[in-house]
Amino acid sequence: MKKILNIGLLILAIVTFSCSDDYLSRSPLDKISEADFWSSPNDLKIYVNQFYTMLPAFPGWGGGYLWDDNNSDNMHHSGYDSRLAGFNTINSGSGNWSFSRLRSINLMLDNYDKVEAPESQVNQFVGEAYFFRAYFYFNLIKNYGDVPWIEHTLNADSEELYAARAPRNEVVDNILSDLDDAISRLSLRAEVSGNRINKESALLLKSRVALYEGTWEKYHQGTDFGVAGSNGQNYLTAAATAAKQLIDLNSVSLYNTGNPGVDYGKLFNSDDLNSMNEVLLWRKYNVELGLAHNVQRYIPRSGGGTGLTKSLIDSYLCTDGNPIASSTLYQGDHSLENVIADRDPRLSQMIWIPDDAIEIVNGNVVASFEKPALAAGGEDRNTTGYQLKKGGDPTSPGIQAAGQGITALPIFRFAEALLNYAEAKAELGTITQADLDMSINKIRARAGMPNLMLNTITADPNWQFPALSPVLNEVRRERRVEFACEGYRFDDLARWRAHNLIVGKRPIGAWFDQTEFPDLVVGETILLDENGYIDYLKSVLPSGWGFDPSRDYLLAVPPNEITLNPNLGQNPGWE
Repeated sequence: MKKILNIGLLILAIVTFSCSDDYLSRSPLDKISEADFWSSPNDLKIYVNQFYTMLPAFPGWGGGYLWDDNNSDNMHHSGYDSRLAGFNTINSGSGNWSFSRLRSINLMLDNYDKVEAPESQVNQFVGEAYFFRAYFYFNLIKNYGDVPWIEHTLNADSEELYAARAPRNEVVDNILSDLDDAISRLSLRAEVSGNRINKESALLLKSRVALYEGTWEKYHQGTDFGVAGSNGQNYLTAAATAAKQLIDLNSVSLYNTGNPGVDYGKLFNSDDLNSMNEVLLWRKYNVELGLAHNVQRYIPRSGGGTGLTKSLIDSYLCTDGNPIASSTLYQGDHSLENVIADRDPRLSQMIWIPDDAIEIVNGNVVASFEKPALAAGGEDRNTTGYQLKKGGDPTSPGIQAAGQGITALPIFRFAEALLNYAEAKAELGTITQADLDMSINKIRARAGMPNLMLNTITADPNWQFPALSPVLNEVRRERRVEFACEGYRFDDLARWRAHNLIVGKRPIGAWFDQTEFPDLVVGETILLDENGYIDYLKSVLPSGWGFDPSRDYLLAVPPNEITLNPNLGQNPGWE
């Protein structure tokens, strides 16, 4: 717990020095005082700016959030995810147990009222601070469950340093309270742009948190990870309510130009998302400001050392709205062209297909996709035969030149509010056709897919959750398809307690056509399962994923923290 104290006015000084236009008129940085700093709304803006680094960002190299599903059954990289494999140790993930950010946030929330200015001038920045505290704690409970709740700046002798962890539901109640404070203060997206935290983003985060906790408590009920005496119903109601409040604002809408063949993909391969108000919050990149990335050096031309799984690909419906197991339109999976034929148009915007343009210069196609990079080496290799296209921009200058990528990163999308609403209502057992029409069916309309009709859902023999209702299975399918390769999947599997989709299984890829890859030797340079599908991890994980459902739903509390504060205790399975 000493990490809570490892931040002070040094950060405050650095932020002031680097961001303020009038830093030369301030006291010397080694003598800065709270009285010097908390004097204007601009001080609050400068201070809260540091917390934006908590939000997703593209790394200097790699695919960023577009590769985050490598920890799930949607994708897998050339190594393996240690948590899914069951190879985590008691020290795995210890770096996530850090409270320095929290102390910085609490410092602002303890001092903002010293600024002598009308509330209208400070509310936005205070709202952002409440948002970031909620965001911090949400990530913490997903990793560790029960955690200490600290809402004020602590000193070396504060008793809270040695307090026990608060129950996860109490922490969630505090998170939702913080988000209510944020919602009441924040401005709408249209008033602050999509690059600052806004009211819509806070409402969306509230629905996300409540849905996570509601389903976690429902499906972990009666286990060591559940909350005694709770089935999560109150949180599911809160999730539906928050999502509906966002919908009813009528300030944002799905991006839809009426072209289902490209509209979905444009959300992820555009340089500017401000005109797409479906994207509530997004990160902008600019080469001149030294803010650029290399995502386009990977996705159009490289396998990235990863690939999409057959399980994910098979989840896409055919254009008649039926699953592949029952649709007469399904043409099989022995070629990429067959895989996408008469399927949900989002699928063709998800994976590369032969003859797709991968580089366009001055309107001319100079390079096209031929086949997955199964024979490539290292990070250029595709692992499954389904090579990621989502996020790839054939026109980007970042394809050829390093450090020139400026593809924007969407952080919160309105589509999530629609899916959160539908899922919460389905979990509560109160969903109606009107609910589907105002949520999932709007997303399907953008994709060019038929409506989901509550009373005529086609049974799928391959439903992943056969014990649940047809509508819940289809809501979960829609969520998987809409958010594929955006980093949602592991959280969903965890809150649904869906380890049956992982334990003892390996991620399987596409059907392998030897005629396309004559230089690959089956059993040596390419591994297949008994049905001829790519089985990349066959020799590494012969028994499949070893995820331990009695332990691996949470990370271990770092042992050194328990040594400092024995009252913290340890998570189940790590004792």
